[in-house]
Amino acid sequence: MAKKSSFAVTIFGVLLLLVQSACGVEYQVGGSKGIWGVPSDPNAQSLNQWAESRRFQMGDSIVFNYQSGQDSVLLVNQDDYNNCHTESPIKHFSDGHTIIKFEKSGPHYFISGIKDNCLKNEKLVVVVLADRTKQYSSPPPAPVEEPQSPPPEAPAQMNPTPSPTAEGPPSNAASSSTSIISFFLGLTGMVATSMILL
Repeated sequence: MAKKSSFAVTIFGVLLLLVQSACGVEYQVGGSKGIWGVPSDPNAQSLNQWAESRRFQMGDSIVFNYQSGQDSVLLVNQDDYNNCHTESPIKHFSDGHTIIKFEKSGPHYFISGIKDNCLKNEKLVVVVLADRTKQYSSPPPAPVEEPQSPPPEAPAQMNPTPSPTAEGPPSNAASSSTSIISFFLGLTGMVATSMILL
């Protein structure tokens, strides 16, 4: 009986991990004790070092904790990030507990709403990896070849990697995470049934 219950607990744990990976992970900015603020210890890990040590995926979220009314979080473009421009952010958050879910890949730039804090390194870049799990019911269209022109005097550099497209999967395509969850839920049902029959 002990073997059956430990096996069931193991299966349940695996299912929880799969559901968590399908739904995304929530990260607290700076780690478990991280607070969105001006770094107080010059020897401490910077927010960007913290972010670089993680692999953010689409669907993941980050949590900014800070004193509401004393600080804020701005989502900005790269130029505003580099120059600590707080005047025209893409989004402004000031609730003290800001949760941002990543819905697209690429770099996301965050700075403090207080310019002086940003200048003291209260800023963060999070790079979200592209979603490589999308499954399409048909292959993407073949590229259209353009007529050949005479070669330029200096050879042009070619990038063999195609640029990503913003086109999503067809509406009837099943997501891989749903398929994985369905598979493991079915497997769990079979295991539970066999345990009851034993």
